[in-house]
Amino acid sequence: MIRSAAALLALLLTGVGAQGAAPRPGGVYPLIPGIYVSHGSGCADPANAVIRQYDGQGLSGAHSRACVARVLARAGRRYTVRQSCIDAGAGPAPRVAERQVVTVLDARRFTLATRGPATLYRYCPTAQLPAGLRSALRRPA
Repeated sequence: MIRSAAALLALLLTGVGAQGAAPRPGGVYPLIPGIYVSHGSGCADPANAVIRQYDGQGLSGAHSRACVARVLARAGRRYTVRQSCIDAGAGPAPRVAERQVVTVLDARRFTLATRGPATLYRYCPTAQLPAGLRSALRRPA
């Protein structure tokens, strides 16, 4: 009994579970790096419009990359940022910037507001993603 409890504790402390090593929260927001989808969307085959990827630097979408969020103000778990991104999923494009309000609910959920009401996003474990998104996680930006 003691050995199994110690093994379970070691797994919890290292973040390793049934799906292998779990990424640790960190970067500009205390979120797990990876793919997030808007509330109500599935991880197995999400539409491009509902996907956000957090890489520790910023939140990119299907048609943006190399996003960098600069924190302008923080109140608890609410971050007001100016985020700049290359305005294309691939190829040459200008860098554009916008003001965002990101509220981190926990390491796997956040809301994002730019213009209008906030949208809730949730983390998708890598094993639940389609092959195309899994391979995108391995590619450098």
